Amino acid sequence: MAPPTLVQTQQSSVLHLDNKPINLDVQDANAPASFADWDSFKFTPIRESTVSRAMTSRYFADMDKFAESDVVIVGAGSAGLSAAYVLAKNRPDFKIAIIEASVSPGGGCWLGGQLFSAMVLRKPANLFLDEIDVPYEDEGDYVVVKHAALFMSTLMSKVLQFPNVKLFNATAVEDLITRRDDATGELRIAGVVTNWTLVALNHDTQSCMDPNTINCNVVLSTTGHDGPFGAFCAKRLQSLRPKGTQNSFELGGMRGLDMNKAEDAIVKGTREVAPGLVIAGMELAEVDGSNRMGPTFGAMALSGVKAAESVLNTYDLRKQQNEQCYGGANA
Repeated sequence: MAPPTLVQTQQSSVLHLDNKPINLDVQDANAPASFADWDSFKFTPIRESTVSRAMTSRYFADMDKFAESDVVIVGAGSAGLSAAYVLAKNRPDFKIAIIEASVSPGGGCWLGGQLFSAMVLRKPANLFLDEIDVPYEDEGDYVVVKHAALFMSTLMSKVLQFPNVKLFNATAVEDLITRRDDATGELRIAGVVTNWTLVALNHDTQSCMDPNTINCNVVLSTTGHDGPFGAFCAKRLQSLRPKGTQNSFELGGMRGLDMNKAEDAIVKGTREVAPGLVIAGMELAEVDGSNRMGPTFGAMALSGVKAAESVLNTYDLRKQQNEQCYGGANA
């Protein structure tokens, strides 16, 4: 059964479906609008199993391909997606898996503060907006995007167009894969443990439902401040390296709102906090005990840029270490 023929060009707003044009322009402003002959309109036929196979075959192929990833980004909010954009652009050879617990990625970046539409970014974060072609109003020291959803939808569309990026949404990270150096005792993060989010939320209501895994050389965690899935990797790292043990790790806890201190601290503090684990965005505030910044979003974008830099600078070392353990990606 032949698939439908769909042709679209920038020069024409006519879509051709089985040679029956759908014209998206109003031809005569004084006449009734008519984009197609809807009486004779009909979709091409399809069998239900064809749809199922089209979805499942591609999804399971992606699961197989990204079971060994170069980088896993936990959290598809503004910091995580900004980092994904920079990484994918600079390293097209990387396999980058993004794990997002929500069905709808984007984090808290679909609206500005208190459910308002406009999005405020302090300069020089406007340079990232220029990079991804998001228009804004220049107000001197800061810029305003007319709707936060314009920023997020544009960023998301650009990230998802990269052939080396896969977003697994409605998927939760339940744990971290770890490796301990026998000589030094150093604990390294070498991947993530995943499950469907609906399963992760129902472990207490059902019998054991084991997870899946993704190996990688660097995990970048951008899960936001403390919440149902927030600050997950930071909290898990604290339990893996408890107080009173060698190389203990203790959360600082996010402080109250101070925009001027918070944004600088988040961007400057973005780093590899443990071998193989980079933390960025508001999750970092829980690590360092820095302030929250509230409804200003420049630090989220530029923390993502700084996180991508940190990943690139530590990647080769972590890859070398992982290749010496259980056969690395070639196992």
